[in-house]
Amino acid sequence: MENPEKKPNTRGIWDWFDPRGRKVGGWGFILNRLSAIGLTVYLYLHLVMLGKLAQGPEAYDSFIAFAKQPLILFGEILVIIGGLYHGLNGIRIALNSFGVGVNAQKQLLYGVLTLTIVGSLIFGLRMIAAH
Repeated sequence: MENPEKKPNTRGIWDWFDPRGRKVGGWGFILNRLSAIGLTVYLYLHLVMLGKLAQGPEAYDSFIAFAKQPLILFGEILVIIGGLYHGLNGIRIALNSFGVGVNAQKQLLYGVLTLTIVGSLIFGLRMIAAH
C-alpha cells in the first residue's frame, strides 16, 4: 500500500475556526476555542483592573463608577455566557473522551447550548436587576 503525500496546511490557524464541512461536534469545538480566547482576554483585563484597585480608595470608587456603564454590563454577561458554555462543553468533551455519549454528540451539544442559554438568562436578569 502506498503512502500518499500529505499537502501542507496553507491556511494555518484559520482552519480552527472554519465551520465549513464540520459536523455538530466540530461546531462545538469552534465555539469552545472562541470562548477560551474570550475568557483569556477577560482574565487579562480582570487582572489589570485588580491592579488598579490596589491603588487605593479613589481608584476603587473610580472603578465602581466605570463598572456601572452599560457596555461593561454587556461584557460581564458575555463572560457569563462564555464561562458557562466553556465549562459545560468541557464536561461534554470529557465524557466523550471516556466513551460516554459518543453516539449522541448532537444531543449533548444541544443540551450544553440549552443549559448555557438558560443559565445565562438567569444570571443576566439577576445582574441587570442588581444594577
